[in-house]
Amino acid sequence: MKNVIVALIVGVFIAAYSSLFVINEGQRGIVIQFGKVKRDSQNTTVVYEPGLHLKIPLIEKVRILDARIQTLDGEADRFVTSEKKDLIVDSYVKWRIEDFETYYLKTSGIKSNAEGLLDRKFSNGLRSEIGSRTIAEIVSGERDELMDKALLLVAESAKELGIEVVDVRVKKINLPEEVSSFIYDRMRAERNAVAAEHRSQGKEQAEFIKADIDAKITVMIADAERNLRSVKGEGDAQAAKIYADVYNQNPEFYAFLRSLDAYKESFHSKNDVMLVKPDGEFFKYMGQVGK
Repeated sequence: MKNVIVALIVGVFIAAYSSLFVINEGQRGIVIQFGKVKRDSQNTTVVYEPGLHLKIPLIEKVRILDARIQTLDGEADRFVTSEKKDLIVDSYVKWRIEDFETYYLKTSGIKSNAEGLLDRKFSNGLRSEIGSRTIAEIVSGERDELMDKALLLVAESAKELGIEVVDVRVKKINLPEEVSSFIYDRMRAERNAVAAEHRSQGKEQAEFIKADIDAKITVMIADAERNLRSVKGEGDAQAAKIYADVYNQNPEFYAFLRSLDAYKESFHSKNDVMLVKPDGEFFKYMGQVGK
């Protein structure tokens, strides 16, 4: 009898334990009954909030789903622009479950299944938007518009999975390695050409400035020489006038001084020899010394 009671107590305990389930914070639960999602009297899916709940053991199965915002951050993918140029785009999608029944039926409640389907829908939408734009439009101010349209497209298609797309963003846009190398080489060549043009223009301006300075220097030298000749001419004229005035005051004394200067310039050394007549004009005043 005791064994029966013990077995009954254990059975009741197991049944009570099996009928309880807990939903943690950030989660939601749905109950599967006979292979279908449990609904209420108004034919609305029953979604269990965080807390302790009851279910019918062996008949109802609970599927616990993560209700928090999730991040789909896959690997960068290659896209083609309207110019038929390749771009490597790295992006992410923020999403969460909106319709728990649809989500469970479409993905079996498995997150990886949901992200795989969502990733394909997002890639298709983003590929369509990038394919209708040029590289310049994508990396310029139209980037926000591109993301907004991609968000609308993926949000609409994600509803089929019971998913709400919260946000879509592009983290990075790069060119393929082979294209980047080509573009960098072309940019380098263009910069070198611009630098060479600037250097050529600089040399041309330097030659122009040098020629202008040389011309100014030539003019300044010519003006200085002209002023020099003018001053020298004026000095010579004044000297001649002074000589003339002195000569007019005492012509004999002036002639005597000029003779002394001539003697001084002629006799530099005792070895100098002059072949002139002693009674000539040169020795005019020497001959009068004894008289």
